[in-house]
Parts: sequence; C-alpha cells; structure tokens
Amino acid sequence: MKYVALVYYQEQIINAMSDQAWHDLNQECIAGVERLTTNGNYLAGQALQPIETATTVRVRDGETLISDGPFAETKEQLAGFYLLEAHDLNEALQLASRIPPARLGSIEVRPVRELPPKTDTGASL
Repeated sequence: MKYVALVYYQEQIINAMSDQAWHDLNQECIAGVERLTTNGNYLAGQALQPIETATTVRVRDGETLISDGPFAETKEQLAGFYLLEAHDLNEALQLASRIPPARLGSIEVRPVRELPPKTDTGASL
C-alpha cells in the first residue's frame, strides 16, 4: 500500500542552523532515501522551497484567485514529502519515524487514495 509522509518543520529553526548542520541534515536525508530505496519502500519524494516562494490558487464561482504564500498560517511549514510503499500503516509509521526532520518537526502519514479507472464516455474527438 502507498503512503505519503509529509514533512513539516518550523522554517525559523532551519534558518537558525549553521551551514554545516544544514548540510549534515540533508546528508542524513539522502542516506535515508538510499536505505528506503534499497529496501523497496521509497517510490518518490521531493524537498520544497521555503514558504515565501509559495503561491496559492483558488477557483471560486469560475474566478481564479491567486495569492502569495501558503494557504494557511501554521506553526510548522510543509517542507517536503516521501511517497512510501509499506505493508500497512504500522510499517509506514515506523519508516516515517526514521525521516531525519522528524527530530525537528513532525511527519504526517496518510494513505494514498487511488482514483477509480477512467470511465469510457464513448465520445471521440
């Protein structure tokens, strides 16, 4: 089963790190991905740029609304994600507990919801 592990932390904690501490944390993440890959648990993932680079898009009554920044103000910011393959939620939680930024923030683990197959409408273009 697929699970998404959403990585959250306070960017101010990261910004206060020395260059060496930030480098070391990133190296831990790279080594963790290598372990997950070797064990067949890593499907995909990416780190995200800081929240000041975010743009939020909403569509209301057919009108597109664009605003700078994230959708909501929160204590912790979304920093990245891992797409994991695990036998069950317990294994996914165990894998998420080994993601290095869990020491600085939190990892939200959610099962992936598979969409149903495309319905054939019979229409052709």
